[in-house]
Amino acid sequence: MSKLIPVIMAGGIGSRLWPLSREEHPKQFLSVDGELSMLQNTIKRLTPLLAGEPLVICNDSHRFLVAEQLRAINKLANNIILEPVGRNTAPAIALAAFCSLQNVVDEDPLLLVLAADHVIRDEKVFLKAINHAEFFATQGKLVTFGIVPTQAETGYGYICRGEAIGEDAFSVAEFVEKPDFDTARHYVESEKYYWNSGMFLFRASSYLQELKDLSPDIYQACENAVGSINPDLDFIRIDKEAFAMCPSDSIDYAVMEHTRHAVVVPMNAGWSDVGSWSSLWDISKKDPQRNVLHGDIFAYNSKDNYIYSEKSFISTIGVNNLVIVQTADALLVSDKDSVQDVKKVVDYLKANNRNEHKKHLEVFRPWGKFSVIHSGDNYLVKRITVKPGAKFAAQMHLHRAEHWIVVSGTACITKGEEIFTISENESTF
Repeated sequence: MSKLIPVIMAGGIGSRLWPLSREEHPKQFLSVDGELSMLQNTIKRLTPLLAGEPLVICNDSHRFLVAEQLRAINKLANNIILEPVGRNTAPAIALAAFCSLQNVVDEDPLLLVLAADHVIRDEKVFLKAINHAEFFATQGKLVTFGIVPTQAETGYGYICRGEAIGEDAFSVAEFVEKPDFDTARHYVESEKYYWNSGMFLFRASSYLQELKDLSPDIYQACENAVGSINPDLDFIRIDKEAFAMCPSDSIDYAVMEHTRHAVVVPMNAGWSDVGSWSSLWDISKKDPQRNVLHGDIFAYNSKDNYIYSEKSFISTIGVNNLVIVQTADALLVSDKDSVQDVKKVVDYLKANNRNEHKKHLEVFRPWGKFSVIHSGDNYLVKRITVKPGAKFAAQMHLHRAEHWIVVSGTACITKGEEIFTISENESTF
């Protein structure tokens, strides 16, 4: 039986679910329906498959978030591939394929490629489709999972099935871009088209061979990039200069639209890519008035709303079909039918050199996290949380003084040649 290795694509810029998602904290790291993040749920739902440790591909700037979330579910094992620059999905998957062949001795593993920010409601159907697809993947096919559409959707690409090659498996007739509404409705009525999920299953060697034949520049650049891997704690660092030479292209354009070995396996598992606040409302648990409420909220005579509060109390009276999202530094109020325009807010923030699109007030580091409580021309007040046993690097300042107050726990301090401890309600400077 071939070894199965999940490949989790954890990139993204965090614009579609602003202000909850940010460039430095995109939606795959958010919890939308429980304690676990979307990344963690993506990995946890694979447990029944008895797969190998996942390979997670992410931006260098997200490495600490990924490591911390993998550590929390006991899946951190030198398995985070860092992209020094973004080059889309075809090169990212190639990096994972090369790395998987280096890590597995005398074996050609199956790669299950998944996005970190998808929601699956029916996990049994999801796992059944993967098990079904394994047969075709072991035969050298490149399997993509087509989502059985529930409505005419203009926000997704579509896959048109060709001839049946087995039970619930078809050749791929064509990949089509996001259609207009009338075309999407025709696709759904024909029962021959599926939503393009961006999920794949194939042998590592099968993908690399097709990439080499169809997009040799990408293949060569990725091969060069993994030629001098630099392990760094739990991270896999590739050659930055070599990867920077790689063309940027999606797996659909680079491989799947041109290969003669594509197979589509239908899936009807309650899938969503959570691409907007309205789609998050669609899949979330609602109260009797069809409101989705997160936080300290009182919704009176209000219906069909999505309301999220990070800390503050929110009350609504007589409002319908709204998205209201409040974080520590931003507030979004939008009609639910207009939430796609949240990108215009992000564009405005970028154009005006603001930070609200980039990061939250709370910032994560390997040793813990910090948040800015207050700042002025000549001062900055931070709340710093250090994980048990962790430490941050010594610092020296020429133009400012630091005053530390311990509000809970005990801190071991090194100041010059002096080492001492301070506890709750004690301070040093």
